[in-house]
Amino acid sequence: MKRVCVYCGSNFGDRPSYLAAAQLLGKELAVRDVELVYGGGNVGLMGAIADAVLAAGGHVIGVIPQALVDKEVAHRGLPDLRVVQSMHDRKSLMAELSDAFIAMPGGLGTLEEFCEIATWTQLGFHRKACGLLNVDGFYDGLLEFLNHATAEKFIRPEHRTIVLADNDPGALLTRLETYELPNVQKWIDSNQQ
Repeated sequence: MKRVCVYCGSNFGDRPSYLAAAQLLGKELAVRDVELVYGGGNVGLMGAIADAVLAAGGHVIGVIPQALVDKEVAHRGLPDLRVVQSMHDRKSLMAELSDAFIAMPGGLGTLEEFCEIATWTQLGFHRKACGLLNVDGFYDGLLEFLNHATAEKFIRPEHRTIVLADNDPGALLTRLETYELPNVQKWIDSNQQ
């Protein structure tokens, strides 16, 4: 695992533990010589994790649409800032560059990006592990929903295992590195669900 994409809030959130987790994850990535791929911002948890990786001697690749550069939220201290035209281009390039994905606490954008990338894993568009950094139970509700959707047969049990979760950054990285993705297609044939 050479690069991990981290989705996270452009705000700090209400708890100091969110910032602490971003800083710890950033340091852990650098110590493991794993590059960070993220949304290229200098604000909130986004900026905090990038700064933590850089402070620990790691490498950061930021991917940001021109519209956000124009709003002056781009992190100008990055060694590798890639400016793209759209959010779609951003998500595509981040996926292409990364070997695994982590969602930290965040809002709608974080959730949307993580759910899309986990869906791509489920559909077999790539075979990359996806994890939630469940700081202070932030993702407990989402995990409960995934379990409910599995019980209601909207998600296969094998596909439910695609989304890993841990509250410890180092443990989550280890799980992502060692995870064996299920070799099950979304649909077996057109007559089965």
